[in-house]
Amino acid sequence: MGRSGVPGHEQGHEGDDERLATVERRLDVVISRYTPYLGLGVGVALTPVVIKDGSPPFWLLVGVLSLLTVGWCVVYSGGRPARAERAPHGAIYIGGLLVLMAVLTYASPLFAFLGIAVFTHAFLFLKGRWRFAAVGVAAVMVAFAQVGGRFVALTPLVVLGIAVLAVLNALLTGTFTYYGVYLSAQSARRGTMIDELNAANAQLSEALRENADLHALLVSQARTAGVHDERARMAREIHDTIAQGLTGIVTQLEAARSTADPATADRYVDTARALARESLTEARRSVAALAPADLVDAQLPDAICDMATRWAATTGVRVSVDTTGDPRPMVPEIEVALFRVAQEALANVGKHAAAGRVGLTLSYMGDLVVLDVRDDGCGFNRAELAGPASGSGFGLAAMEQRVRRVSGTLTVESAPGEGTAISAGVPAILAVADTREERG
Repeated sequence: MGRSGVPGHEQGHEGDDERLATVERRLDVVISRYTPYLGLGVGVALTPVVIKDGSPPFWLLVGVLSLLTVGWCVVYSGGRPARAERAPHGAIYIGGLLVLMAVLTYASPLFAFLGIAVFTHAFLFLKGRWRFAAVGVAAVMVAFAQVGGRFVALTPLVVLGIAVLAVLNALLTGTFTYYGVYLSAQSARRGTMIDELNAANAQLSEALRENADLHALLVSQARTAGVHDERARMAREIHDTIAQGLTGIVTQLEAARSTADPATADRYVDTARALARESLTEARRSVAALAPADLVDAQLPDAICDMATRWAATTGVRVSVDTTGDPRPMVPEIEVALFRVAQEALANVGKHAAAGRVGLTLSYMGDLVVLDVRDDGCGFNRAELAGPASGSGFGLAAMEQRVRRVSGTLTVESAPGEGTAISAGVPAILAVADTREERG
């Protein structure tokens, strides 16, 4: 109900404003177009009542001058736009109107009502001081009519009265007329501003519609990007867990098949069985988007140490794990990224390095956590580095993507015969609370 009432309320205000603007426009038309005929009509209608002894030449003069005044006003102020609005037609119009008013007022003081038109049109069609000059002349003629016009002898006292009345007429009528014209001009400017605001509102509405369309497009693109990102995440999870587990299983089974010692074969089979169980568990957790099993109940240094110990037992490569600084619980995304980098780095060593020893160092350094993985293997040429730039080698690419997703950096240093060093640095974003149980 409330919301439905607001638009109606606004429409009511808009209707009132429109009606007020219509009234103002009509008033402006009346003032600018018809005021000369108002004063002239008063003089024509009342002069025969006041002056009863006029001669035929007098009435002929009054009639001709009245018709001439009508024609003069029609030509200069009757059109839309009025010709008097353009210089010098405004000065010609007001000058001619003052002359006609002077002659008619001398003939009959009742034609002094033409002063209403002079007062109004002087501010509409003249500029600067000429406005006040025209108002002053008209005020003198009105004062002359107020004391009786040509029917009263011009004694010094009458002349003084005319002067005083002229000043009062000029002040009163000139002031009121000035403010009236000023308010009319303000109203016109306000109307122009309203039109400009309406145009701006229309443009704003169009921009909002375009923004809404753009927002919908961005949402669609974000949804598509999210799907691609999730696919990449699942690919990394499968590569880091299931693929590596299956590789280990195949390696152990091949080793069991190639040995003639039943006890050794059983040990290889048992290792393969354990890797299969671990891979199955990791597959389930990857699908559920949970953290690695090692991080569920252990701190990151312990989880990396346990994972490295299992890897060493599988590959026969010696591994040392060191932790420097004060270990602190990090947000799950940070710990998962570092754990997966360590896991992938060890997998690469087992596949390609032919190393005899690997060292992992986890360093907590204020606002940064750094994982370093070094091996004494065969190394490789930096130009052959497999990563995002080359489009090959999913392992290094996956590591770099993981680190970048948590605003970290990954560097790889290697040379043929000199081993490989991988360093992953990520921001140390502390966990607000212990989330180990939540990740389980």
